[in-house]
Amino acid sequence: MRLLPEASWLQFNRRVLRQSERPDFPLLERLRFLAIWNRNLDEFFAARIAKPFLEARGSPAHLALLEEALAQARLAQARYQALLAEARPRLRVLEVRELDELDWIYFRVFLAEVVAPKTDLIPWEAAADLSHGALYFASESHLVRLPQDLPRLLPVPGREGTYVRLGALMRARSDLFLPQEGPLYEFRVLRLLESERARADWDELAQALEGRQEGAPTLLVAEEGFPEAWLEGLRQALELRPEEVFRLPPPLNLALVETLVAEGPPEWRFPPLRPERPRAFLKNPLARLQEKDLLLYHPFEDYKAVERFAQEALRPEVEEVWATLYRIGETNPLAEALLQAAQKGKRVHVLLEARARFDELLNLFWYLRFLRAGVEVLPLPERKVHAKALLLLTREGGYVHLGTGNYNPQNGRAYTDFSLFTAQPEVVAEVRAFFRAIREERPPQLSLLKTGEAIRHCLVEAILAEAHPKGRVILKFNHLTDPQVLEALVQAAERGARVDLLVRSTLTLLHPRLRARSLVGRFLEHARVAAFRAGGRWRVYLTSADAMPRNFQNRFELLFPVEDRKAKLKVLKVLKRQVRDERNAFLLTPQGEEVLWGGRHDAQRP
Repeated sequence: MRLLPEASWLQFNRRVLRQSERPDFPLLERLRFLAIWNRNLDEFFAARIAKPFLEARGSPAHLALLEEALAQARLAQARYQALLAEARPRLRVLEVRELDELDWIYFRVFLAEVVAPKTDLIPWEAAADLSHGALYFASESHLVRLPQDLPRLLPVPGREGTYVRLGALMRARSDLFLPQEGPLYEFRVLRLLESERARADWDELAQALEGRQEGAPTLLVAEEGFPEAWLEGLRQALELRPEEVFRLPPPLNLALVETLVAEGPPEWRFPPLRPERPRAFLKNPLARLQEKDLLLYHPFEDYKAVERFAQEALRPEVEEVWATLYRIGETNPLAEALLQAAQKGKRVHVLLEARARFDELLNLFWYLRFLRAGVEVLPLPERKVHAKALLLLTREGGYVHLGTGNYNPQNGRAYTDFSLFTAQPEVVAEVRAFFRAIREERPPQLSLLKTGEAIRHCLVEAILAEAHPKGRVILKFNHLTDPQVLEALVQAAERGARVDLLVRSTLTLLHPRLRARSLVGRFLEHARVAAFRAGGRWRVYLTSADAMPRNFQNRFELLFPVEDRKAKLKVLKVLKRQVRDERNAFLLTPQGEEVLWGGRHDAQRP
C-alpha cells in the first residue's frame, strides 16, 4: 500500500492529536498535545501541502487531504471541550455571558485602552491581502484584524484559574472596533509560505522573506454561523475552492491552550526529568575523549554535555573551530561559546543554514551577531546543510561532536537524539574534509562518513546484504519515503529477513512483511539510526538525514558509523526497547493503525 507523503504526514498528526486522549498522561500534557497538533496543522497548510496544492489542486488526492484535515479539526474541537470539562473547577474558560459587572469593569478598559488601538480596520475590498494565521473578524462594513502579539486567553481578575477568550470579549463590544456597532464573526486565513528555493547568499534570502506573506491562500477557517454571503465573498476574494473552507466553532486556533498549560497546577504536568550526567566528560571533555569515545542518548543523558564540549573552544590549545548550525533558537549557549572563541582570536567558521523553514528571520539575527564578532560565516551552498557537526582543532589533532539532532537547547531536552563525541583521527580528518569542501564549494569526498547520495547507497547496500532468512534490519527515521530504500526493504523482507521500521511521521509504503511502528509520546522521537546484523556482528550508523530523496539529492547530511562496542550496544538497546514498546506505539499496517497503549514496555522511560 503506497501513500502520498502528505497523507502519511496527516496521519502522523492525527496520532499527535490522539495523545490528548491518553489516560496515562497528566491533563496539562494532554492539552499541550492539542496545541502541538494545531501548530502542525497550520504548518501543513503553510508548507507541506505545497506539492498537491500547486500541482494537483482539486484532484481526488488533494480533496482527500482536505477531508482528513477537516475531520481532525472537528475531533480537536471535541477534545478541547472534553479537556476543559475535565479541568473544572481548577481551570475554566468562561463564556462572555458568565462574566459579571465586576469583571466588565476591568475588561471594558482593557479592550478600550489595550486592544482597540492595536486592531486594524480593513475594507472588504482588501480581503484578498489578509495575512497568514492572524485572527480576523468580519462585519457588514469592515474586516477587523487582531494583532498576533495580543494574548488569546486573558485571566479574569480575582478568579484564580479562570480565563476568557479575547475574541469573545471583542465580539461583545464590537462598538469599540467598528464605526457602527454590529455583529462580528471570526475567521483565519492560511497561506503557502514555502521558501525551499536555494539562495546564493544572505541578501537574496532577506529579499525573499520580505514577500513571503504574499503566498497563495490554501485554507479559510470560519466560525459556524458565519453569514453565507460574507463567507462566499471571502472565498472568492481569496480564490479558494469550496472544499478549502472549514466551518468550526470558536476558538479557531487551539494554540491558545498553551496559556493553560503554562499556568495550570504543576501536579497536572509530567514530573521533571533528571537526566544522567557524564561527570568525567563534563569535568574535562577533551581529556575524556583522549581515552575513548562517548555516546549519549538525549534527553535521558544530559544535553549540557554538548554545550560543555562547545565551551572547550576557549581552551588555549584549540586553534580552530568549525560548526554547522541549524534551528539553534533564540538563546543558545553553544553559539555564545563560538562567539566568545572568535572574540578571543580563535579561527571560527560557521555554516549557519539560513533556509531552515520558518526560522529564516532568526537566522539573519544570528548571522549578524557572528559576522560582527569575527566569525567566518560560510556562504550558503546550493544545497541545504542539515548535517550536525562541531569540530575543535588543536595542533596535535582534533575532537568532534556528531549528532542526529539540532544544536538547540530546548530541543536537546525535549527530543530523543544521539550524540557521538570522538577524537579518532580518521573521523576528525573526514569531518575536516567535509567542512573544507563546503567552504570551497565542491562536493565532499568522504570514505568512513557518508554524505549526499552515498548515504542512500550505503543504506541500500546494507539492506540488500540482509536479504536472507537470517537477515535483520532496524531503521529509525522521522520520515521514510525514498523509493530505492523502500524497494530494498521489501526485497529483504520478502527473502526472509526481519525488518523493523521505527518511523515517527511519514512512511509512504506499507507492506505486510515490514514491521512498522510509530512512537509518539512525551518526548519527540528525533534520532535517525540504521542497524544491520551483518552475519552476527551488528553494524550501526547514526545520521542527520531522514530517508527522503531530497536529503540524498539536495542536502548535505552526514551518516557516521558507531564503532565503539559499548556505544553500539547502547544504540541497539534503545532500538530493541522501541521495537517492543507498548505504551507509545502505533502499529502501521496496510489494513490501518493499531494503538498500543497501557502495556509494560515503555521505551520513553530511562
